Amino acid sequence: MIRDQETLNQLVGLIDRFVSERLIPREPELAESERLPDDILAEMKELGLFGLTIPEQYGGLGLTMEEEIQVAISLGRTSPAFRSIMGTNNGIGSAAIVFTGTEKQKLKYLPKYASGEWISCFCLTEPDAGSDAASLKTTAFLEGDHYVLNGTKRYITNAKLANTFNVMARTNPSIKGARGISSFIVERDTPGITLGSIDKKMGQAGSMTCDVVFEDCRVPVENIIGEEGEGFITAMKVLDRGRLHISGVSVGVAERLINDALQYAIQRKQFGQPIAEQQLIQAMLADSQTETYAAKCMTLETARKRDAGENVSTESSASKLFSTEMVGRVADRCVQIHGGAGYMSEYAVERFYRDVRLFRLYEGTSQIQQLIIAKNMIKGAI
Repeated sequence: MIRDQETLNQLVGLIDRFVSERLIPREPELAESERLPDDILAEMKELGLFGLTIPEQYGGLGLTMEEEIQVAISLGRTSPAFRSIMGTNNGIGSAAIVFTGTEKQKLKYLPKYASGEWISCFCLTEPDAGSDAASLKTTAFLEGDHYVLNGTKRYITNAKLANTFNVMARTNPSIKGARGISSFIVERDTPGITLGSIDKKMGQAGSMTCDVVFEDCRVPVENIIGEEGEGFITAMKVLDRGRLHISGVSVGVAERLINDALQYAIQRKQFGQPIAEQQLIQAMLADSQTETYAAKCMTLETARKRDAGENVSTESSASKLFSTEMVGRVADRCVQIHGGAGYMSEYAVERFYRDVRLFRLYEGTSQIQQLIIAKNMIKGAI
């Protein structure tokens, strides 16, 4: 860690209080309105949550990966939709510029992201390109001093609120794979951008996603991130970090679910005693606690390795695979512990049960993580 333990404890403690005192009480409102309350958004900006991972010289806090995971666990203890807007901004929305952007790009965009003045989003997924992102069809052809973008991006988090779009597009159509893809910063007021209607989703109400359509959208050449053909490589670096962040969030959600289920089991009585005294209830609590602890250890250890400069592609995928599958199992057990009450929207566990299902899909499905892990194993053995 780059900070002394006391300073880090103060930061995490501040976020813990914000979560418990401000966010958790507003969860029903967020779920009902499907929109982040304006006053909560303002408080997030004031606390510096939009710049957690942006380097300090550009106005952020510059957290290490290990520090970010500890913050992600804290934020995971409330509705994932609260975290989504600023989590996307910190991670996949701005990370490409942090990793490979020019100094001019960093000076122009990162301070605005860090303050929350501007919100960013990451445009990779398409109607026919999700897990197989290297097959994307959005194009960017060079005409003079501009690239002309055409294509449709799907399920883009923050798109309705975004001031900039980090867009993956194919600049070399003769290269069918990943090497023909480049990354661009596209500002919201650029002509040729159309936003679709807000998607109706199974869970995470308040985390808004929609289609983004680019039609003859002209982007200045200075807005390319890195060199032509480097976009997909940068995207994979971005996703490696993002996968660890989601792992941390999954741990936080699991801790929240276990605590809620434990409190319910202590208070709820059947057969003349609290159901927490029933051994089969205890087994579900114990299994959930064990798996959550394992996921936490995996994620923090991988974060430390990444901070030390090690290649953690395999470990990031393993952490994401285990943590997101884990929180799904924990959510299922916690609904079971609540019994019929767990099926009712009166209890948070019903909402979380739906919310956590997305963790196994975005930033690479569980099956894609399995492929990455296995391919890296085979490559390392040859």
